[in-house]
Amino acid sequence: MRGIHLLDYYVEKLGAEPGAYGDWEVPYRFSGAVEEHVEVRERVAFFDVTHMGRVLVKGEDAFDFLQYVYTKDLKDVKQGRMSGPTLSLNDWARVKDDEMLYKLGDHEWLIVVNSLAFNKMLEFFKRVREEKGFKVEIMDLTNEHTMLAIQGPESPRIMELLGASWAGSLKPLEFKMNETLAGGEVYLVSRSGWTGEDGYEVWAKPGVALRIVEALVKAGVKPAGLVARDTLRIEAGFVLGDHEYGEDPAVFPCAVGLRYGMGAITWGKKGFIGEEALRACRREGPRWARYGLKFSKEAGRIVPRHGDAVFIEDVQVGWVTSGMYSPILKRAIAQAYIDTRYAVVGEEVEVSVKGKRFEAKIVDFPFVTRK
Repeated sequence: MRGIHLLDYYVEKLGAEPGAYGDWEVPYRFSGAVEEHVEVRERVAFFDVTHMGRVLVKGEDAFDFLQYVYTKDLKDVKQGRMSGPTLSLNDWARVKDDEMLYKLGDHEWLIVVNSLAFNKMLEFFKRVREEKGFKVEIMDLTNEHTMLAIQGPESPRIMELLGASWAGSLKPLEFKMNETLAGGEVYLVSRSGWTGEDGYEVWAKPGVALRIVEALVKAGVKPAGLVARDTLRIEAGFVLGDHEYGEDPAVFPCAVGLRYGMGAITWGKKGFIGEEALRACRREGPRWARYGLKFSKEAGRIVPRHGDAVFIEDVQVGWVTSGMYSPILKRAIAQAYIDTRYAVVGEEVEVSVKGKRFEAKIVDFPFVTRK
């Protein structure tokens, strides 16, 4: 297991509680996950997301390689723009990973890969290159930079305090390279994040990243950990591997049922891995589809867990993939797969949590919208 670059600083100076996440040791929480969650929704906080995998793909076939691997059409992506989220599928149209792409140039792209899928995806990229003969270099940049995510409605103001006078004019999913923050040069700054709030992600050498973190703390910006990042993504209706998606067709529905949205699949695009199975699933209609569940306030502070059964009367019609007690909505919420024969927004269901049934309604995403 390896610690993120600044882990000792977070533990010794900011009181982080560390924990394991895949191959990494990361901050789970600082002041407390609920407080950190609310701070992001109402003000601003920062995360260290260095555990996310970062891959550089460069060479004359870089575009063709990515077009083959991903479901989203990249032909209109301009330099300095991100594209995503987009899906990488297997031959059965199950999702290997959902990822963000950055266009550095016509023959050079960056990929941000989910941490738990990183080793699998890096091996997959190299295998595709060899089997199909794509002329590309595939380089693991994960250890090159610390990656910070400054998230929340006040994030543009905080970026300006760090010296980014241009931050407010940067459009969502745009990025700039080789800018100066807190007096140090950073590799990349994008207007992006995974919380459902406005925000920025910063890639910098560890020494520069430490200066940025110290400047953030001095400005009163609180740190947030992995637990809050997970609850924020549930509220936003975002997905996580091995919860909302996975490769095993005996466990996970096809990508159509994921109802990912955000243009993750370009239906007019052809020639990508899993295309035939994906189109067949769309024609036939998926058996299961992902929806939200909003519990009655009478359910109290329950936390629905992955695998909890969803019922209409005595018929099981689905199962929970992720759940939480929302400090914003003051009620329990969950993401779930629902049998499409019963998947009607507003339909009342019951969910078995620790052997007791609680009332909930089927809703669409997101649970919480940006202010």
